[in-house]
Amino acid sequence: MTETTTVQHITLRCAFCQTWNRVDASRAADRPKCGKCARPMLLDRPVALDDETFQRTIAESTVPVLVDFYADWCGPCKMMAPAVDALAHAQQGRALVAKLDTEAARRTAAAFGIRGIPTVIVFRGGKEVRRQSGAMPLPALSQLLDGSAR
Repeated sequence: MTETTTVQHITLRCAFCQTWNRVDASRAADRPKCGKCARPMLLDRPVALDDETFQRTIAESTVPVLVDFYADWCGPCKMMAPAVDALAHAQQGRALVAKLDTEAARRTAAAFGIRGIPTVIVFRGGKEVRRQSGAMPLPALSQLLDGSAR
């Protein structure tokens, strides 16, 4: 009997040509390229989201998506940034780690009731499953992501 496995994928827009791509999550470490411009889709670091890309990325990615809602001027956000970067590297292919600048993406920040930053939200199947506000070290971020499994 053969076991059927569902291919997990990540949907995101190319940072260079703005074309939407669907990436096989198991091949994320192979440095996949955009289907249109062939530039690299760098999944070993946080992906920048904005009001235009947020919903589709969250809804169409079948891996968990952890989003760091931050602002450039925020001291605790700057302190937490290396942990978010490390999480993206460690979770490459198993989850998508993304960042959303609340100053530039006010509509999305307001839609999710972001009152304090940094706030981290984990999404599965397009739905929010966990949320935590305040700066966190890497182990806490990993636990938040791991705890979102159902």
